[in-house]
Amino acid sequence: MSERLRVTTEAPALRRGVIGAAGGILALLVLAPLVMVFAQALAKGPGAALASLAAPEARAAIRLTLLVAAITVPLGAVFGLAAAWWLTRFEFRGKALLISLIDLPFSVSPVVAGLALVLLFGANSSLGGWLVGQGVPVIFALPGVVLATLFVTFPFIARALIPVMVEQGRAEEEAALTLGAGGWRVFFTVTLPKIRGALLAGVLLANARAMGEFGAVAVVSGKIRGQTATVPITIEMLYNEYLTVAAFALAAVLTALALLTLLAKTLLDRAGHGAGLSGH
Repeated sequence: MSERLRVTTEAPALRRGVIGAAGGILALLVLAPLVMVFAQALAKGPGAALASLAAPEARAAIRLTLLVAAITVPLGAVFGLAAAWWLTRFEFRGKALLISLIDLPFSVSPVVAGLALVLLFGANSSLGGWLVGQGVPVIFALPGVVLATLFVTFPFIARALIPVMVEQGRAEEEAALTLGAGGWRVFFTVTLPKIRGALLAGVLLANARAMGEFGAVAVVSGKIRGQTATVPITIEMLYNEYLTVAAFALAAVLTALALLTLLAKTLLDRAGHGAGLSGH
C-alpha cells in the first residue's frame, strides 16, 4: 500500500507547477485575447464604442445575427430531438450511417459547406435558378445565411441528447405505454423532463455557434452590408478597413454574448448536478 501511495501521489511542488503551467497557458490563449478585445473596443473611450454600435451597419448586423439564431436554433432543437429519439429508441439498418451524417458538420470545413450550398442553390443551378425565378433567392440572401448556419449548428443538440437518452433507457417510457399513455403524452411527461437539462445545454451551444459562425456564412451571404452581413462578417470588413474601434466594439458584443452563454451553461450544469445529488 505504501508503495502504491508513493507511486500515485504527486509531490506538492509538482502539483503546483502543473496547475501553474495550465493556468498560464489558459491565461495566454483565452483570457489575454478576451481582455484585448474589450481594451481595443474602449481604446477611444466608451462614447466612441457606443457610437460605432449605433451606426446603421452595426445595428443591421446585430439584428440579422439575432434573427438567424432565432430561426436556426429552434429548427435545430426539433431536428435534434427527432434524431436523438430515432437513434436511441429504434434499431434499424443504416443507423451507423445516420450517426455519421449527424457528425459530418463537425469534420467538414464550414467553407466547404458554404460552397456546397452555392452549388446546390446558386442561381446557375437548376434548383437555385428556379427559386430565383419564383422570387425566392437563397444565395446572397437571408435563406442562404439560415441554411449555412443550420448546417453547422444542428449536430450540437442531437449530440447533447443522445448520451442522456441512452443512459436513461426505455423502461419508464414502456411502462407508461403499457398503462395506456399515448406517444405524445409519454414524451412530454416522461421523456422530456429527464432530458430538459441536456436539451437546454445543447440549445445554448447551438445558439453560441449560430451567432459566431463565419466560414459558411461568408461564402453564401455575399457580405452585403446591411442585408446579409452578420456580426462576424461585419467585424472582418470593418477591421480590413482599419475601423478598429468599430470592429472591436462589435467583437466585444459578440464576446459578451458568448460569455453570457457560457455562464448560462455553467449555471445549468451546476443546477443539474445539484438536482442529481439531492435526488440521491
